[in-house]
Amino acid sequence: MQQLPKKVLAICGSTRQQSVNHRFIKAIAAMGNAYFKVLLFDGLATLPHFNPDENKEQVAVSVARFRQLLKEADGVLICTPEYAHGVPGTLKNAIDWTVSTNEFSGKPTMLVTAATDGSFAHKALLETLRVIEAKDIEQHQLLIQFAATKIDSENNITDEPLKAGLQQLVVDFKNTFE
Repeated sequence: MQQLPKKVLAICGSTRQQSVNHRFIKAIAAMGNAYFKVLLFDGLATLPHFNPDENKEQVAVSVARFRQLLKEADGVLICTPEYAHGVPGTLKNAIDWTVSTNEFSGKPTMLVTAATDGSFAHKALLETLRVIEAKDIEQHQLLIQFAATKIDSENNITDEPLKAGLQQLVVDFKNTFE
């Protein structure tokens, strides 16, 4: 019996549809298509602002959908820019909606920060993902600095060392499912 490919939910920290981060998600999905199927979560901007008072049994439909997609996924790919040396607010907001419900706990998660610098957001997100118990986050993370110069408009990685590093990251990520 053939095993179905694993489902990976991709979350882009940029809400711009043609962002560098969306292109990196597409490149990673292509690299990993023999191992997993990537579904892009397209509702980041629709999530309401996190409010602990609203985090009850009945949450907004968009929050419930996000949580359900995370539960159904075998793994998570986060690809994000850095805004003003920080994590994009919409991405942090989405993660905050999962803190009390543990969708990330024990879930294989890959973090790719693709930005001009990115080091500040990358470090902050690593810490957040550790706290919410994302599985093996230390082994499945990559900071891509000057990212816009390393991928073309057709989602091809143009930097050979980066391409090799991403391919290895994809293989390592796939191995967490075995």
